[in-house]
Amino acid sequence: MVRGVRIKDHWQEQRLFERRAIVAGVVIGLMTLALLVRLFILQVVRYDYYLELSQGNRVRIEPVPAARGMIFDRNGNLLATNQPAYQLELVREEVPDLEDTLARLVEIGLLEEDDLDEVRRTIRSRREFESVPIRLRLSEDDIARFAVRRFEFPGVDIRTRLARFYPNGELAAHALGYVGAISEQDLQRIDRAAYAGTTLIGKLGVESAYERELHGTNGFREVLVNAHGRPVEKQGALTPELRTKAPVAGQDLLLTLDLRVQRVAEEALGDRRGAVVAIDPRNGDVVALVSRPGFDPNLFGRGLTRAEFNALQNDPNRPLFNRALRGTYPSGSTIKPALALAGLVHGVVNPDAHRFCPGVYRLPGSSLAFREGRSGRHGPVDMRDAIARSCDVYFYDLAHQLEVDRISSFLAPLGFGSETGIDIGGERPGLLPSREWKRRAFKRREDQIWFPGETVNFGIGQGYFLVTPIQLAHYTAILANRGVAYRPRLVRALRDPVTGEVRQLAPQKSTEIKNVTPEQWQVVTEGMIGALRGRGTAAATAGRNMTYTIAGKTGTAQVFTVKRTESLDNQKTVPEHLRDHSWFIAFAPVEEPRIAVAVLVENGGFGSTGAAPIARKVMDTWLLEAAPDGDTPPPSFDGSASPLVTRVERE
Repeated sequence: MVRGVRIKDHWQEQRLFERRAIVAGVVIGLMTLALLVRLFILQVVRYDYYLELSQGNRVRIEPVPAARGMIFDRNGNLLATNQPAYQLELVREEVPDLEDTLARLVEIGLLEEDDLDEVRRTIRSRREFESVPIRLRLSEDDIARFAVRRFEFPGVDIRTRLARFYPNGELAAHALGYVGAISEQDLQRIDRAAYAGTTLIGKLGVESAYERELHGTNGFREVLVNAHGRPVEKQGALTPELRTKAPVAGQDLLLTLDLRVQRVAEEALGDRRGAVVAIDPRNGDVVALVSRPGFDPNLFGRGLTRAEFNALQNDPNRPLFNRALRGTYPSGSTIKPALALAGLVHGVVNPDAHRFCPGVYRLPGSSLAFREGRSGRHGPVDMRDAIARSCDVYFYDLAHQLEVDRISSFLAPLGFGSETGIDIGGERPGLLPSREWKRRAFKRREDQIWFPGETVNFGIGQGYFLVTPIQLAHYTAILANRGVAYRPRLVRALRDPVTGEVRQLAPQKSTEIKNVTPEQWQVVTEGMIGALRGRGTAAATAGRNMTYTIAGKTGTAQVFTVKRTESLDNQKTVPEHLRDHSWFIAFAPVEEPRIAVAVLVENGGFGSTGAAPIARKVMDTWLLEAAPDGDTPPPSFDGSASPLVTRVERE
């Protein structure tokens, strides 16, 4: 059977092709129409939006850091200012290989290998598009070394910034503090937007406590850049209109410090370890705040290498330790005026009654002997003599009569056992012992018992009782004011950089002791005056050739316990770090006190020879040379005659 042969239908194939062509044409037409619509939307409808985005690719917003506020002493002397400096900065998103870049910066000597870990942490703690400082204060050699190889380091550039400068170097370093690079910890507590472009932040002292006032408000500027992120003057046919916003400088601070008094105090301490705090009892102004040895805060502003920081940190003399606020020491005999007041208030002693000092004291019913200090026996003494001649036996017995809890409750309003509230951070409260404190401080039951012998030691400022130099100066100011206490402060006024308006900060009264009569204050004051006259402990040193009346008290605080069989006169035979601490407190003039001073010389020996001469120099400078002025700002700070350096730097 022959099968049928299928004949090809050309007409049908042509009609199928035509239908498919029509469908394809319609699809292409629709797609073309959609493309045209989309182009119309992009080019016409949303022209402004995409123009702004495109401009963003070629216009970079750079923050303009505000000039940090300057710091002056009470007389308008410059203590901290700003200087232009070059620093190396890195933008992480523009760096192809971070590790390779850092390694090559080490090779050319711009970074130290020991600092790389800290540099990496700093870079990674900031956002990728932020410019991060990796080396502060470049020298001319550093700049030249980088400039010739700049093309090798995309994302790394040299920028001009204002760096902090302290014209007096170490002078008042612990009061001023310093600024340093913003750390990871700093970033957790600050507003990053407010600190964009800022590389330094206050770390200690006034610089830290008044960071908000000193920092100011950053501005910004728009910069035209090329594809590599480098600034250019013009790119393509269109030159965009670039915006700028000027920064507002931080406020200037007027401190209570007197530069002349501060310098005299530091020079008097010299190379010895110690502290000096001088306060104006009328308002709490801290006239001098010294901790020696000190450090140069300019080192932190330029950036310390790890080796340099470790050298400071591991120095046995601890130059970074603020002894004035953080050093805790036994008070020695400087506490005796307060103990005398407590005895008078509680009525356990007659100030005119004499007690015989045989050079040794025994608790009733005990054979345990407490020796008089190195001055030996004093014979018959009343309260005024006991303060002036620092009779331990008299105060051993007075402390025993008062008992520990009455002593503690009386000393607390005088500022012991708590912070004074000075307007910078880092202060320690010291230690004011009591029976309750001992129960909480010790775990073993037998160690929680308060013994009568501990009260006796408390009476001469030994044992558990610990104070700071700022506390002793504050306490001395309370004695000078007869019970009125002002919170110590370092900043007395702020100046607005725009208007020049000066805002005075009012003194803050912290407490007022009202349970002491004028007659009781007078007895104690007369005893302290006697310490600088006749047979008083400081008569031969701080009391010589006085032209004004001084009330003072020496103190010698033991560093270690001397066996009862050993001589107390051991200062030349024991190692230097085991020698007694030297204390002296004083206020003057007694009739109208204008200064209260506390001086500590670590391992300085007798208070009369180690600390008292320093206090006398400080008081002479303030009362006879410095001519202190109460509340009026100096001419250079009143807005009418600003220092030239302010105008130049702000421009």
